[in-house]
This record gives sequence, structure tokens and C-alpha cells, in this order.
Amino acid sequence: MTRWGFVATGSIAATVAGDLALVPGAQALAVASRDAVRATAFARQHGFERSYGSYADLLADPDVDVVYVATPHAQHRAVARAALRAGKHVLVEKAFTTTLEGTHELVDLARERGLFAMEAMWTRFLPLWRHLLDALASGAVGEVRHVHADLGVPVPVDPTNRFHDPAQGGGSLLDMGVYPTTVAAMVLGPPSEVLARGPLTPTGVDAETTLLLTHPGGATATTYSTLVASPPRGAVITGTLGRVEVEAPLHVPGAYVVHRADAAPERVVVEHRGRGYVHMLEHVQQRLAAGATESDLWPLASTLSVMTTLEHALQQLGVVREDDLPLP
Repeated sequence: MTRWGFVATGSIAATVAGDLALVPGAQALAVASRDAVRATAFARQHGFERSYGSYADLLADPDVDVVYVATPHAQHRAVARAALRAGKHVLVEKAFTTTLEGTHELVDLARERGLFAMEAMWTRFLPLWRHLLDALASGAVGEVRHVHADLGVPVPVDPTNRFHDPAQGGGSLLDMGVYPTTVAAMVLGPPSEVLARGPLTPTGVDAETTLLLTHPGGATATTYSTLVASPPRGAVITGTLGRVEVEAPLHVPGAYVVHRADAAPERVVVEHRGRGYVHMLEHVQQRLAAGATESDLWPLASTLSVMTTLEHALQQLGVVREDDLPLP
């Protein structure tokens, strides 16, 4: 039995808690919020046995095995660092941190302590994406030469909203753009060059961002994330023998279509369980049971690579970030 502790009680924590109930061998043990009343209500709604009115109290619970960090981005570093120092394994919401420095600190700390740490990049664990990556590796569309992926929705301007608030790690890239950037990385690997363009909001976060990524061997990728527009939210992977169209939304698609000149289009449907987080949660438990300290599907090196891309992009855009905050 894997005993889970959830830090924060927002919408993403509620969604993941719903899928945790579908995972064999998972125990919803404890949840923490800065508001004890909210923690109690969340625990009752989602079947957690214990609730705490502070993050530190949950981290001090000796029965918690692994901590899921679901706070706003700018708090990931402080909460995950405290969890690791308390001897807890961690699953940290994406983006892992808001700075490359913060990601390096957590990776180094987890390795030093011999603890499991992983970014909650649930898309990588979906059966559809695993099926598609295997198909690409077997030459389904020949050699991949270009990837395009986009994600975003219009978000009303509100300086206190986490999407627009720099103190909470706001902006399109860290919330939406991490998915297209990860898709490009899953297909093509780390880029050798990053070019970023896009305007900032009045609060100083990126309103929308286009990335042009160049990869070794000449392959390229373009990604688009936005808080002001309505893109298709899918992906197109172009190879020397055809292309694959990943149906929206790309972070949790229901199907993809293979187009080749020598065959009729083939639509491939691969279903997932729950809201899609079940597969990631099961993977964490399997790796913990095996005594592993990293994922073999989304290792810390992959998180570092994507964060390096995001760091270069945010620096080019002029976005100032702060994630070395005290534990809330």
C-alpha cells in the first residue's frame, strides 16, 4: 500500500484525487491546506483519512510515503524541497519549478537523499502517447522532420488570477506551453537552439509565446501557448513518409490519425482510465515498489531538458520569476 499525501486543495488536486481512488494499492492518507477548513472539506469529499491546516504538519506525518505537490508553480520548489528534507518521495506538478536553478536544486536534493522524485507530466504515461511514440520509433511516418503543437485558452485578465500573477508563476508557458514543449521533446529529444517570441501581459507574464526549436540533425519544432486566443490544441508530426495528426486536446487526446501517401488515413483510438492521471499514479507506485528513485519513462533528465528550454524562452521574453520562496 502506497500512502499518499496531497499538498494544496485546488482544482488540479481534486482531479488527481478522483483518479487516485481508481489506483489499486493507493491510500489517500492525508491532505494539507493553509486553511484547515478547506483541508477538512477536501478530505471528506475525496476520502482522505487525515487533514492538516499547514503544509509542515503533513510533511511531519511519519505515515506519508509520497507527497503530491499541487500548489501554484512558484511554491513547488519550497514545498518539494521541504518534503524531500522530511524524507518523503515527491510527485511535483508541472511545471516542476519556475526556474532552471530550482529544478536543479530539487533534482540534486532527491538524488542526494536517495528519494523518488518526478514531474507530474501525466501526458507521457497515457496509453495513447505511449502507443504513438512506439509507432513513430518503428517508422510509421518515416523520419520525423517537424513537430507542431499548441495549447491555450483565453483567460480573463485578473492580476490576482494564477495565470496572470507572477508571484504564483503565471504566464502561458509554465501552465500551457509546458505541454507542447514536452510533446516536442518526447518526439525529437532536447533542442540545440531555442528562439522565443511573444508579448507580455501588463502584470509581466507571457500572454502568448511561440517557440522555434532546432534539433540535432536539422529537425525543427514549433510550439504555441496562449492566454488570449483559441488555438486548435492539437499536434502535427511530419515525417518523410507522411504525418500524424494528434487530436485535441494534445495533453490528453482520444485518438491520432496517420496520413501516408501509400495508404488511406488510419485513425487510431487508445483509451485511458479515469481522467488520465491513473496511469501516472500507477507508474509512481510501481517505481517505488521496485526501489527506484526516478521514472524510466519521464526521468529527471527529461524534466531538466524541458525546463532548460522554458528557461531560455522566458529569459528571451523578459519574464522575471521568483521560486525560492519560504514554505507557505
